Amino acid sequence: MFSTEIKVLLQFCAGRLCCIFEGGLAKLCTWLGITTLVYYRRIVKSEENGAGETPTTPTPTSVNYHFTRQCNYTCGFCFHTAKTSFVLPIEEAKTGLRMLKDSGMEKINFSGGEPFLYQRGDFLGKLVQFCKQELRLPSVSIVSNGSLITEKWFQKYGEYLDILAVSCDSFQEETNALIGRRQGKKSHLDNLHRVRSWCSEYRVAFKVNSVINTFNVKEDMRDQIRELNPVRWKVFQCLVIDGENAGEDALREAEKFVITDEEFQDFLDRHSEITCLVPESNQKMRDSYLILDEYMRFLDCREGRKDPSKSILDVGVENAIQFSGFDEKMFLKRGGKYVWSKADMRLEW
Repeated sequence: MFSTEIKVLLQFCAGRLCCIFEGGLAKLCTWLGITTLVYYRRIVKSEENGAGETPTTPTPTSVNYHFTRQCNYTCGFCFHTAKTSFVLPIEEAKTGLRMLKDSGMEKINFSGGEPFLYQRGDFLGKLVQFCKQELRLPSVSIVSNGSLITEKWFQKYGEYLDILAVSCDSFQEETNALIGRRQGKKSHLDNLHRVRSWCSEYRVAFKVNSVINTFNVKEDMRDQIRELNPVRWKVFQCLVIDGENAGEDALREAEKFVITDEEFQDFLDRHSEITCLVPESNQKMRDSYLILDEYMRFLDCREGRKDPSKSILDVGVENAIQFSGFDEKMFLKRGGKYVWSKADMRLEW
């Protein structure tokens, strides 16, 4: 049996060698544990930055948990598509959420797919209640297309939810249909306004998310946004992710939705008077979000695809987050941390 000192030395040496001969030393690295590679890569990053010492582990202050990939819409630019139907058992999901809280998580955002699709929103509601009531997180939020939300859900779980974001890319039904943000003949805009009124009634902060693309880049949304009066209007530039909405194995073809940086800036300039507007270019989006997939793996988007870490349930948050590609400085620079608890917003309901 090796002493602790010898094993630590072997871990360090194997980490160096693994980077050079990763394939041949895979078994050794597995025996020594995932922390070998994590430790090595953190050393390399420190040396490249000239820091001279190992950087600290990023804190998962705000986490986006895509617990399901299934959706009832067919948005052509979707970058988290229905490649699986897997959903963690709720007790395992709660275990992972508690681990994230213990590692410093202050805000959880539930997304999909469409998070209200699974078990008609009851699974989501139970997680929302758990995070607010038991974990006592300052902020619990949801991103949804709004089509499956019911007033009954608000009556049961609304008190535990801080922010509800509804995705809406256009205020013209024809454009929404071209994008794929519609189910059958149901009006996406009617759903949007219905959910907006429930948010006011049940004291949930309302937010709008819009993806700017070739079909809506010329649209003027100022009057409609003023009418909805969201606490935040998050405006994203259409993003291409290999394997999700581009490439041979992708379920979507987002290339026809892509706009230039100049077109995106023109849209922002047209809406610059909207005080709640929060713009996010591709550069800001790609590595400033902590994305957790349905297996509770962090997804690294830096190379234009989603490379998963190991699950936090298997290796812990600290090990997994090293492979997330998360840029904590960009997260703060883009305003990722804001007044996100409805108790602190002082809203007039």
